[in-house]
Amino acid sequence: MTAVTGSDRRTDDRYFTRIASTPALIERAEPTVWGGPEGGMFGAQELEAHERDGFVQVPQLLTAEEVAGYAAELDRLATDPAVRGDERCIVEKSSNEVRSIFEVHRISDAIARLVADDRVAGRARQILGSDVYVHQSRINYKPGFGGGGFYWHSDFETWHAEDGMPLPRAVSCSISLTENFAYNGCLMIMPGSHRTFVSCVGETPEDHYRASLKEQEIGTPDPDSLTALADRHGIAMLTGAAGSATFFDSNCMHGSSDNISPYPRSNIFVVFNSVENTSVEPFYAPGRRPDFIGARDFTPVPR
Repeated sequence: MTAVTGSDRRTDDRYFTRIASTPALIERAEPTVWGGPEGGMFGAQELEAHERDGFVQVPQLLTAEEVAGYAAELDRLATDPAVRGDERCIVEKSSNEVRSIFEVHRISDAIARLVADDRVAGRARQILGSDVYVHQSRINYKPGFGGGGFYWHSDFETWHAEDGMPLPRAVSCSISLTENFAYNGCLMIMPGSHRTFVSCVGETPEDHYRASLKEQEIGTPDPDSLTALADRHGIAMLTGAAGSATFFDSNCMHGSSDNISPYPRSNIFVVFNSVENTSVEPFYAPGRRPDFIGARDFTPVPR
């Protein structure tokens, strides 16, 4: 696709955000599913569910043996001093424990192989109807007794405003390495919310990512907009066994609460963007975020 550039980007952009004094609800024009069931792992019913709800779950994407192997890899990364000292490692605001490690598919060969696995990238190609590249990858740790949550947000709002992603033609894959209970900070999504873009209030400051990766404030919806979406769609709590996965649309309204239970929650998180939707300059931010957060290498994931 040919992306508009310069000042015309804002003039022609229907997904405006962070520039008005009041929020707005903007109905989506693009589909959620761009491909079909032919030759892929998702069947027609699963793709229909993704189109309707904005997400679809895969109950056992990984085997028990694979879960154990990737869990050990996460432990290795979290305790590696070199990783801990890297700017791609984000620690909790209060406890200084590891919260996330970004660009993990470039740090870990094992996770790089998983990202390219047809069970993962193949399903993303099906949903997006094209080759895909990794816009972002990370591992999230949410230890028991204090793992921090993620406030309600649409990823596309941030990726559009701060990374220059033109359209919501991206999909995230969250692979659980621990069991997700309703009480240990599981992912929550408003089913069907992917059809409505919530324009947020508040101008993006310089180097906003340094604060937002620990606790996001700019780019989060106002209470009235969140209430309207929740009243319209409800809230789904996505629980499941270790090894399960959730694929969800970039514009889903989602979040997770703090984990005050004794039971940790960790996952591998990969964002696939269509090669026909590559990022341009940020739409509503003074500059690009670092490449390890919003990739500028658009090389397709190999088949």
